[in-house]
Amino acid sequence: MKNIVGIGLLILMLVSTWYFLINGVEGGLIFYSSLILTLFLMMIGFNIFLENRDPIQTITWLVIFCAFPFIGFIFYFLFGRNFRKERIFRKKYFLDKQTFVKISGEAGYNERIKEMGEHPQQLITLANRLGNSPVSFTTETRVLRNGEETFSNIIEELKKARHHIHLEYYIVRDDRIGGLLKDILIQKVKEGVKVRFLYDAVGSWKLARSYIDELKNAGVEMAAFGPLHLPLLNNKFNFRNHRKIIVIDGSVGFIGGLNIGDEYLGQDQKFGSWRDTHLIIKGEAVRTLQIIFLQDWYYSTNNSFLSDEYLMTGFPNHHGHGGVQLIGGGPDSEWTIIKSIFFKMITSAEKSVWIASPYFVPDDNILQALKVAALSGLDVRLLVPKNPDKRIVFHASRTYFPELLASGVRIFQYNEGFMHSKIIIVDDQLASIGTTNIDMRSFHLNFEVNAFLYQTESTQQLVNDYMEDIKVSQEVEIDAFSKRNFGLKLLESTCRLLSPLL
Repeated sequence: MKNIVGIGLLILMLVSTWYFLINGVEGGLIFYSSLILTLFLMMIGFNIFLENRDPIQTITWLVIFCAFPFIGFIFYFLFGRNFRKERIFRKKYFLDKQTFVKISGEAGYNERIKEMGEHPQQLITLANRLGNSPVSFTTETRVLRNGEETFSNIIEELKKARHHIHLEYYIVRDDRIGGLLKDILIQKVKEGVKVRFLYDAVGSWKLARSYIDELKNAGVEMAAFGPLHLPLLNNKFNFRNHRKIIVIDGSVGFIGGLNIGDEYLGQDQKFGSWRDTHLIIKGEAVRTLQIIFLQDWYYSTNNSFLSDEYLMTGFPNHHGHGGVQLIGGGPDSEWTIIKSIFFKMITSAEKSVWIASPYFVPDDNILQALKVAALSGLDVRLLVPKNPDKRIVFHASRTYFPELLASGVRIFQYNEGFMHSKIIIVDDQLASIGTTNIDMRSFHLNFEVNAFLYQTESTQQLVNDYMEDIKVSQEVEIDAFSKRNFGLKLLESTCRLLSPLL
């Protein structure tokens, strides 16, 4: 019903615009256009009010409509419509849940979980209940700390593929690294390897059609997640697939912050050096990554490959590497899965909470958890870029600094290029690495995937890397930060106004 109303409003606006353009100013173009736009905004505002959204979001939309009517109208149709996201993706959610339940509990590691202590046990239980994904103690992981290291490992493993390659990315570029990847995939198809490639229709909107067609013609199965034919009329425009996944032969996987493009290798003049973190996974936990991909593929193509051929058992055991749990979250879930796990990590920390996030626009729950942790005497640190790639988000994030600094949170701005890592480390023992930013979009709108590491060797590597990043970062001092000029403060506050929508 709401979709029909939205389409009707848009059609009415277009017809009205066409009419007044034909009749010109003599027909009262300015007056009647303003009147119609005002009526539209009143109807939209009333509709938002009836949806019982978060009060802050509701007030934000109303303020935007009053201050910037026309821009607010377009912005609402692109990003603001709430069509009960859980209803849109309900079928996907239940299919995903049923699939994960089938493998839940197979590992039988209850005793091993208890041996880890109460803190990891609570997190593992929460993640399992929310994400329906078991923890694995027979999985090997290794941290990859930049684009060169990540892509060299990806290329090496792709060349070893014998049965299948599954790729899922938010951004894919037709550049040097994108071309190299394309050539490898085409070669693997010639060798008889099944290759499936899922890319987000919005994130990869600049991807050349010739790139896609060349892969298709070679035998690679290509699919776009959430294709948009009429963006203003598409109620899924705002829900994007932000995941970065590679699964090779069901036993090797990759996840992390790096998309496919030369800028992630530090070869783009606009961004310069690019600091990012990825993870290679080998063993049992890859099966969870495989399921996430296959369910996303089924949602996008209606073709299912959930069979023993792709969910093989008998993985090689990698003992002594701690626990690994892969969790997918998104608007199809009845819970804000990854955000809830982050909240639990912060509130249950005993010594320290270290966070790295390129985009920091927390909601009230995460913000309060960080402040309380710092006020309780914990070592709470936040690492963010000094130089932005998304200016609205960058300026909005800085408005949170004063209250965080006042509570005792130490904030560091990374100086050597752009920092894109998405990391949380708690007590030097527990860690999260993946695609999820500390912002509203990752928590509520995007499909994301993270690896949660419990007392693994990779956790210690993340700790070491974080300390190295701090050495090349500038700490934000509260006195100096408070002296920034009025114009900058005004800009930041304006961007903060949009923070519930980012």
